[in-house]
Amino acid sequence: MWRQGDLLIVRAGAIPKDAVKCSNRVLAEGEATGHMHELDCGEVFLQGEAHYFMVEEKTSTTLTHPEHKPITFEPGVYKVTKQREYEPKGWRYVRD
Repeated sequence: MWRQGDLLIVRAGAIPKDAVKCSNRVLAEGEATGHMHELDCGEVFLQGEAHYFMVEEKTSTTLTHPEHKPITFEPGVYKVTKQREYEPKGWRYVRD
């Protein structure tokens, strides 16, 4: 399990069949700063509000964001969830 800002990343068994391939490698855009959480390679998919990404065999990918330490991922499939927090008015997404 990994965290970078408001993102929680865990290993997944497979990309869901109904997930849609994204045209870029951005996992999230920061609402407060406009900075992006972005992979340097690999394929990114979207299913509902969750992102998935796949790192091919014999490669790795690095997730970067200007305000956080980079994280390198080995081959495999990963699920990315944007963290939420509770406030008196209800649940909201964490702002990065």
